[in-house]
Parts: sequence; C-alpha cells; structure tokens
Amino acid sequence: MLTAGIVACSAEGAALCYRTLCHEGAKALGSHAHPPIALHNHSLAEYQQHIDCGNWPGVGALMLDSAHRLAKAGADFLICPDNTIHQGLPFVESESPLPWLHIARVVAEEAVTRGFRRIGLLGTKWLVAGEVYPEQLAARGLAYLRPGDEEREEINRIIMEELVCGIFRPEAAAYHQRTMARMKDAGCDAVVLGCTEIPLIMSDSNSPLPTLDSTRLLARAALRRAIDNGGARA
Repeated sequence: MLTAGIVACSAEGAALCYRTLCHEGAKALGSHAHPPIALHNHSLAEYQQHIDCGNWPGVGALMLDSAHRLAKAGADFLICPDNTIHQGLPFVESESPLPWLHIARVVAEEAVTRGFRRIGLLGTKWLVAGEVYPEQLAARGLAYLRPGDEEREEINRIIMEELVCGIFRPEAAAYHQRTMARMKDAGCDAVVLGCTEIPLIMSDSNSPLPTLDSTRLLARAALRRAIDNGGARA
C-alpha cells in the first residue's frame, strides 16, 4: 500500500483525520489494519502568525516544508486536514515533492455524487471569505451560501477559542444548528463542515441539513488512494 502523508495544522483536526484513517482502514483491511501513515505538524501558532495578516505564501512555505519532511519519511502522497490553510496550497503545488489530495475537491465531488445543488459553507472567517470551496463547487455547477458577518465571527470564535483546544460545549453546537437552519431556509440542501474540528460537535444526527464532513471525507479519499494505488503499483 501507499503511505499517506498528513500535513497537520491543528491537533484536533489532525487527530480526527488520523483516527479515521486507522479505524476505517480496519474496516477495509481487517482488524487493526491500516495503510502506513506519516505525519508532520508545524505548530498552529506558526501558521496563525501568517493567517492573521493574510500571508498565504507564508502559510504555503510551512506546508511545503512539511511536504519535504514527509517525502523524506516515505510518504507517497499528501493530505492536509485543515481547510483554512488550503489557501496556501496554490503556492505549494508546483514545488511539492509529492501530489496532494485537495480537501475541497473531495467534498465537492461527494456533493455531486449525493445530488446536492446548493451548499452552505461553514468554517473559520478566513475560509468562508476565501475561494477554496467556491472555486471547487462552482467548477461542478454547484451553488453555495456563505455565512453572514456575525455568524462568521461567532463561528470563528468557537473554532479558535474552543474546538481547536478540545473544548466542546452544547452552546457551540446550538449556534451551529441555528446557522444551518437559516441556511436551510435560504435554500441550501446540504452544509459543508469546512473546519476540520466542526465534525467533533456536528453531524447528520444533530444538523438541520445533511452534512459534508470534510475531515472524514478527506481521510476516506486518502484510504482509497493508499489501497488502490498501492495495489496498482505492486
């Protein structure tokens, strides 16, 4: 099998992605089995220094450094379980030693497969203001809706002050539910959990809309790549 390289950013998001690869690997391959996995993580603080000032090339430089380290560690391809820093990926791909699976591309393809047409976007204020998801959704003929300004600020606060720190409060889930309900009323038929920590408090079981869980969808795509391409290479 191929070795999956995880370019990590926040601990909670990376841990959820890693666990998904391992647990769902066992479902596909047998008890306790999963593809080889390598992980490298610059601290979230290092990333945040660049994010706060909109320095996406600086974000990309950190991602590229992780890519080189993972290539040396034996990774065959790369994933990044962090939606926001995908805004740095365009500054990385042409110099990357390994190919990447793009999280928004994986999510958009799942939306098409499931027949959704208008997608609500949730995530950090930097992610929902950017073009990571709009570009991928529009390329597949899908409409989308961004949160309002107040919603962006409060969801960003929840993510950065609570979720990335492993704090999961009922009030945070309730706020996401209200935002999702408004998006449903505005014509959305699904919602992207476009922060890799949001799936820790939201899922189909408590959402007013069907969810597109970016973290687990990316991990499943990586699992397929590791198994299928590994078999082809062998």
